[in-house]
Amino acid sequence: MSRVDFYILAGTGEPSRHKFACRLAEKAYRLKHTVHIHTANRQQAELLDELLWTFRDGSFVPHELLGVAGRHTSAPVTIGFDKTGIGGQDLLINLTDEVPEMAGSFPRVAELVTSDEPSRQQSRKRFVHYRELGAELETHNI
Repeated sequence: MSRVDFYILAGTGEPSRHKFACRLAEKAYRLKHTVHIHTANRQQAELLDELLWTFRDGSFVPHELLGVAGRHTSAPVTIGFDKTGIGGQDLLINLTDEVPEMAGSFPRVAELVTSDEPSRQQSRKRFVHYRELGAELETHNI
């Protein structure tokens, strides 16, 4: 892991994080990068799977939900909640409250932080963890 970007969002709640994750994945895809969106559980992964088709009129982000038995994907954007099928992507978008074990295998990590206090507190812990790992840290107010 060489760089971690913390995106501080003006909105509150998970819907703000989810919508921004879709926008960021779309931008990365258009720049020809591969992306993995890491969620806390299957329900959140399925929600993101749906949202990537509908978050914006005219959007097109080819993606695949990981964890389907026996499937291998070459989709530029993947969504998952465990370590299955992860590897080789350019960007990790983390939607969990912890630093994922596999974060170190990505050249870039995006952490999405909403303006509510619990989200900010969790992000501070992740910021310290990444700093201790020696990652280059950037903060962006959105």
